Amino acid sequence: MLATKTLTEEICDLKVERRAVLLAHHYQEAEIQELADWVGDSLELARKARDFDGDVIAFCGVWFMAETAKVLNPNRIVVVPDRNASCSLVDSCPAEPVRAYRRLHPDHVIVSYINTSIEVKAESDILCTSRNAVQVVNSIPLDKTILFLPDQNLGNYVQQQTGRQNMKIWQGTCIVHATFPVRRLIAASEAHPGAKIVAHPECPKAVLDMADFVGSTSAIINWCVHSPAREFIVMTESGVGHSLHKLAPEKKFYFVANENCNCSECPYMRMNTLEKLRDALLYLEPRVDLTGDLMRRARVPLDRMLALK
Repeated sequence: MLATKTLTEEICDLKVERRAVLLAHHYQEAEIQELADWVGDSLELARKARDFDGDVIAFCGVWFMAETAKVLNPNRIVVVPDRNASCSLVDSCPAEPVRAYRRLHPDHVIVSYINTSIEVKAESDILCTSRNAVQVVNSIPLDKTILFLPDQNLGNYVQQQTGRQNMKIWQGTCIVHATFPVRRLIAASEAHPGAKIVAHPECPKAVLDMADFVGSTSAIINWCVHSPAREFIVMTESGVGHSLHKLAPEKKFYFVANENCNCSECPYMRMNTLEKLRDALLYLEPRVDLTGDLMRRARVPLDRMLALK
């Protein structure tokens, strides 16, 4: 009797058969990260989606990330494990109010965080990620008013870092980062007095004010790995713990629970599973399908971001 293939073996065989690349965000479950060709943050994965050779992209993240990959690969198939893997920031920023703002203020510059729908991206002048948001805002002439959307905590952080006064900020938040209570961070700091605090800029200002380092997901990982410190309190989604423990096994990392789920996991990111990934590669569904016009319009602000060094 032939041995039954494991789920991992099925996925690996399908990757070869489909000439597929597997991209995974740091917030995915560890077993998905282990199978991925690349693991990264939003900016890294956008660049990888642009620069690969193959026919299919299996994107293990959330839907807006797969939309971005499709814009960069209009002639390739892009699939996701779970179509319902959305994002609270996307949900907080529908396209029609952004279109209305554009009609009222045609001379303003719309800077959209990559955590937006493809329709919002198509209305934007330039995109950004948490890693390059300060750089993007600094690239815009000082006399231009900016609408920064949708994350208010990231927007406030960027405004503080750039000193930009003519900057309007959308009032969206991440259900993970925005609900980290500073009182729990204080308690964690008291429990681990020697630990350095690192935080994602989507966190509330009170949390950022306590941090020794503020940065994107990959920037946090890089800083912790290269820091001489041995202990860290990590104020972001706990999926980054996989990379942190892998790259710095001798160090200790502590995660603080948020108010929503008493954990530090993104419920949308964790909707993806190995079974769903296998099925996505097998059936090439759920598939990202976008109109040519929408992709062309969204490609303009995306290319402007990617052109920044």
